Amino acid sequence: MPDTRFFQTLPSLTVAELAAQIGGAVERGGDRSIASVAPLSSADRGAIAFLGDRKFANALAQTQAGCVIVPPEAVEAAPAEASVIVSRTPQASWAKASLLLHRAITLDTAITPQDAAEDDSVVIEPGVVLGMGVRIGRGSRICANTVIGPGVQIGRDCVIGSNVTVSFALIGDRVKLYAGARIGEAGFGATGTAAGVMDIPQLGRVILQDGVTVGANSCIDRGAYDDTVIGENTKIDNLVMVGHNCVIGRNCLLVANTGISGSVTVGDNVIFGGKAGIGDHITIGEGARVAAGAGVLANIPAGETWSGYPARPIRQFLRETVWLAKQASAKKAPKES
Repeated sequence: MPDTRFFQTLPSLTVAELAAQIGGAVERGGDRSIASVAPLSSADRGAIAFLGDRKFANALAQTQAGCVIVPPEAVEAAPAEASVIVSRTPQASWAKASLLLHRAITLDTAITPQDAAEDDSVVIEPGVVLGMGVRIGRGSRICANTVIGPGVQIGRDCVIGSNVTVSFALIGDRVKLYAGARIGEAGFGATGTAAGVMDIPQLGRVILQDGVTVGANSCIDRGAYDDTVIGENTKIDNLVMVGHNCVIGRNCLLVANTGISGSVTVGDNVIFGGKAGIGDHITIGEGARVAAGAGVLANIPAGETWSGYPARPIRQFLRETVWLAKQASAKKAPKES
C-alpha cells in the first residue's frame, strides 16, 4: 500500500468494475474487491498486480495478489486463487487501475513554521512553503523559497538550501540539500497504449538516510512503487541524476553529471567519476569504482574499477586503448621507397 502520508487511498472497486474502466476483460473472479495496486512480489489479497514481461513468470506463479492483469497467452499461468483480467497492454491497464485506487496528496493548503517545527531552534527563511503534515527536526534550517510537499519528514540538524523542492520523501538527520535540488519528483516511467504513450503513476518515496549530501540542481526521483534509497553519508555532487527505485549504499561518492538509470543497486563505498552513466537494473558491488565518462551496461563485481564505453575492467580498457593507438600509428607510417 502506498504511504498514506503522500497518497490518498480511494474507495475499493470490484475486479469487474476495474476491468470496465482499464480496458481489460474479466477472465474470472469479477466480484472480488480490490483496494490497492502493487508489484507481483509484494501484492496481497486486496491488491492488483500485472505481468508485463515473461521473465517475471515465476513471480506471477508465486504472487499473493488478489487480482492479476495478464496478456492473453499468460492466462493459464495465473495462480488459481487469483482473479484474472486479460489485457493486451497489462502495464498500461495497471497504470490506469492505480489512478482509480490512489491519488497523490497535493499542496492545497500550507501550514505555519510553528506547526511543522519540532522546536524554536528550527529556522524557516522567507518564502518557504510547507505542506500539510510536514515535520522538521530541531536545529534544521529551510532556506528561502523552498517548497516542502505534504507529509515530508525532515530530521534534525539538516540544511535545505534555497529554491529546493522536496516531496514524497523521508529525510534523516544532518542531511544537506544544496540550492535547486529536486527530491521526490515522479520517476521516468511510460508505457504504450492504443492511444499512444501514457505516464505510469509513481507511488513510491525517496528515503535519504543520515548524513547524505545532495548537490545543487541534482535530481532524485521517487520510486515507481518501492522506494528510492540513498544510504548514510553518501555524497552527491551537482547536476547528478538518480532514477526511480535505485538503492545507493553508504559512503558512496557521485561526482557531477553522473546519471543513474532506474532500479540500479549500488553497494557501499562505491565511487562514480564525473559524467559516468549507468544503465537500468544493474548491480554495482561494494567498493567498486566507475571512471569518469564510463558507460556501464553490465554488472560490476565488488572492488573492481571499470572504464570506457561500454565500460569494462580498467586493465582491459587500457590494453585495448594502447592496441588501437598502435594500429592507428602503423597505418599512418609512410611507406619506404
